[in-house]
Amino acid sequence: MRVAYLINQYPKVSHSFIRREIQALERQGIEILRFALRGWNDEIVDRDDLLERDRTRYVLKDGIRPLATALVRAFVTAPRRFLKALTLTIRMSRKAERPLLVHLIYLAEACRVLSWMQRLGAKHVHAHFGTNSAEVAMLASLLGDLTWSFTVHGPEEFDKAPVIGLSEKLRSCAFVVAISSYGRSQLYRLVEQDRWHKVHVVHCGVDDSFMKAEAPYVESRKFVCVGRICEQKGQFLLVEAAAQLAKEGVEFQLTLAGDGELRHRLEELVARRGLQDRISITGWIDAERVRAEIISSRALVLPSFAEGLPVVLMEAMALLRPVVSTYVAGIPELVIDGKNGWLVPAGDIDGLCIALRACLDAAPAILEEMGKHGRACVASAHDITKEAERLATLFSIVANNKSKDPDMHGVQSE
Repeated sequence: MRVAYLINQYPKVSHSFIRREIQALERQGIEILRFALRGWNDEIVDRDDLLERDRTRYVLKDGIRPLATALVRAFVTAPRRFLKALTLTIRMSRKAERPLLVHLIYLAEACRVLSWMQRLGAKHVHAHFGTNSAEVAMLASLLGDLTWSFTVHGPEEFDKAPVIGLSEKLRSCAFVVAISSYGRSQLYRLVEQDRWHKVHVVHCGVDDSFMKAEAPYVESRKFVCVGRICEQKGQFLLVEAAAQLAKEGVEFQLTLAGDGELRHRLEELVARRGLQDRISITGWIDAERVRAEIISSRALVLPSFAEGLPVVLMEAMALLRPVVSTYVAGIPELVIDGKNGWLVPAGDIDGLCIALRACLDAAPAILEEMGKHGRACVASAHDITKEAERLATLFSIVANNKSKDPDMHGVQSE
């Protein structure tokens, strides 16, 4: 079986879970064609991502000429299909944030994706995220004799569901994947009940390099927070909580591993609170460095305001570290308060301080037990091989059904 994967930007530091999914599918004998709209010239720090970039075809890399050529070819070859796709493009633009011109570019991108798939013999395209990559996949399906599906992660897709036409995409696709039960519930809200059978839960996963890693407990008072520095992840709240702990004379260190559009403002806050000797910001670091930071920490902290289900929580728990996070989206499906970590209400500085103190005060035996419980939870629900098998089953059903709307009733989704 040959399946095309379409991602807006690939590879990307924060998208290692897509790489793991692709590689797990390939180990099961599915040939994956990697397509991305952009990402060929991004700064890459991870060796595995560099290898993935060499395997990826980039839709926008060669400029406008190949897009225009593909557009004309699609019109000449199948004018009725092209006009249907053009009509859908116009309809998708009416409630969108971006103007019609941008959606016409999506149509041209879909024509180029279609030409690649026809030449390489792929009949199904799977997009990650329900945004523009999903629209391109949907249009490519309409232009050619293709089926398509996509994975929704959140929170952006749910925040912008009307303007990205998420309901239209749900009705059009062969199936859609949610990464948590919470995500599935949000997709249920967007379509009629008789289409709920299209929605399946396939978790993001970690591989054996995490599950079998030697990561014994170390006496450390360091917390690590891994993620893009943005409004969703709650790093500003974490710095304020750290300032409160420091004022009380609590001994700790905090490493913020990541980068993003708000890094400068975060650095300014750290300086204003006088925490330069307690808090360090690393910028983007490769996977080995992330792993080392987690292993050297007492716990991973992720005080998010909005999420899907963060892969870094799975990674930390697989490495036998408890986590401190929030009651947001799919997080409580993995993190059990008092068992493998601490959960606090999102936005609650006092609650976050209490959880951090509890972690610092916990005896080594308690932290070790939490770590073991966390690894067991990840092994049960987030083994990348098992999750890829679920996805492979869905691809196989679509391939064997020969329909753009296959019967998914009765398919076990998790």
